Amino acid sequence: MLIEDLKNTIRQVPDFPKKGIQFLDITTGVKNHEAFTDMIDFLYDQFKDKNIDYVAGIESRGFIFGAPLALKLGAGFIMMRKPNKLPAETISETYNLEYGSSTIHMHKDAIEKGANVVVIDDLLATGGTAVAACNLVHKAEANVVAAAFVIELTPLKGAEKIKNETGVDVVSMLKYDLD
Repeated sequence: MLIEDLKNTIRQVPDFPKKGIQFLDITTGVKNHEAFTDMIDFLYDQFKDKNIDYVAGIESRGFIFGAPLALKLGAGFIMMRKPNKLPAETISETYNLEYGSSTIHMHKDAIEKGANVVVIDDLLATGGTAVAACNLVHKAEANVVAAAFVIELTPLKGAEKIKNETGVDVVSMLKYDLD
């Protein structure tokens, strides 16, 4: 499927979750078998030769892409979750949002020192959550090979934020200017 055809599988919802936001709804893309396959295949092609040990999916839509990617890469899958969702001892990273802050957690024993990890989520906006996820991997003394996304909202400069704050490269498939 061509990139423009893939973009056409993503529903755009105006004024969600608040007025002025153009929400890109990945659910319409993943319900299309061909589109979903192409998304996973794109991600696989980016990392198949990178000796990936783990794919770390950011809650919750990062799980949708992270788990099948990990299987295809022959890697383990790590869940990065909101507070009070993981049952064992965790490490955490707090990050700023537009109004306030949030925290992301990972099991303390999820990743071995020196492991190669891809951090993944469905969409890159401002990059705050992804920076926190990369920082968690770094706290575990592992290597973030890249932060990967299906969708990138380029005007919000999240890729620059990730690169500047963590040194991690960004891979994204569908870039939107939202003009």
